[in-house]
Amino acid sequence: MAAPRPPRFDAAAEEVARTAAAATDWPALAAAATPCVACPELAATRQHVVVGDPPRHGRARFALVGEAPGATEDDTGRPFVGKSGQLLDLLLAEAGLDRADAAVLNIVKCRPPGNRTPKTPEVARCSGWLRRQLELLDPPVVVALGLSSAKWFLGPRTKLAEARGRPHDVGGRAVWATYHPSAAIRFGPSGAPRAGLLEDLTSVARSLAS
Repeated sequence: MAAPRPPRFDAAAEEVARTAAAATDWPALAAAATPCVACPELAATRQHVVVGDPPRHGRARFALVGEAPGATEDDTGRPFVGKSGQLLDLLLAEAGLDRADAAVLNIVKCRPPGNRTPKTPEVARCSGWLRRQLELLDPPVVVALGLSSAKWFLGPRTKLAEARGRPHDVGGRAVWATYHPSAAIRFGPSGAPRAGLLEDLTSVARSLAS
């Protein structure tokens, strides 16, 4: 499968893509993304552009890619640090994965008002940042957390139940689609999303070890 194409480019999306492509390393990209105002509604209501976290050392063994920052992430400027992030850290540890080895990213870098789902033009405008992050960090494996992220990588008709459980070759990377930790929280500790997320992270860990 070819690398994903962002939906419906407009002038703002093209400008982001050009700016992101010019970034030669992670610090340059973070500096360019931080003042982004490509999405006026998001720029007007956010506190921080949550650029993402690179791995603590070396190349990313894998990337975790969610949908968008929540309230805690918007407050702190860091991805997956609220309740969803705490559960994600717990399940990563149970699966035998170390968050320090991962790039932790979102398809949209600013919190949508009321935690609503990002709109299609917002995803398109932010795609340049994520695409360049993946180029710079070059993770061989990507874990797409939730349907919005899965659709970014696998296409708009993706159904999570059908995409889960196996890697998809996307632009030379192995993309695993799974539940978002927020779904695991919503359905509780005995719910299918939590069990499925842990199962998929365990499969990712096995694939990295092989």
